[in-house]
Amino acid sequence: MFFFIMGHTTLFGQVKTDTVLVAKDTIKSNDIDPLTPAKAAFYSAVLPGLGQAYNKKYWKIPLVYGAIGTSLYFYLDNNNKYHQYRNAYKRRLEGYTDDDLSFLDNSRLIAGQKFYQRNRDLSALFVVAFYALNIIDANVDAALQQFNVDENLSVRPVIYPNNVTLKTNVGLTLNYNF
Repeated sequence: MFFFIMGHTTLFGQVKTDTVLVAKDTIKSNDIDPLTPAKAAFYSAVLPGLGQAYNKKYWKIPLVYGAIGTSLYFYLDNNNKYHQYRNAYKRRLEGYTDDDLSFLDNSRLIAGQKFYQRNRDLSALFVVAFYALNIIDANVDAALQQFNVDENLSVRPVIYPNNVTLKTNVGLTLNYNF
């Protein structure tokens, strides 16, 4: 066992002076941060539009607030009208007819309640959908900013004649240069 240990230590004790060439990968970029999409999504979840600002897509911020704000406006408007019809119907059941909707009968008040309740619920769904779309957009945009689109990758349409029939052929070439 002594000779076995001594034999291995002498192998590791030798110094190698040969030069080793290391090939550098030119396709990979060192500035890729895998957490960038998660950061952008988190920022958009905290404050809508903040992920778009993080991605430097400032023109999307008014679209985000326009979509969420419009949906929120319709939610609040339909909620107010729903409560107006509901309160008028409750007052009708109590025997009062001196409200703003006195020209409507009970069946029209119930139909109005259902209509505005449905529109209120749809508007709430749109608020949530646009909020989620804001987060998804920030995440995808941050991920695509790191996508490799240099000149070594290309897809170009090609038009060439067929030698037998003399008709024009259309094709697609994929070039990948190393």
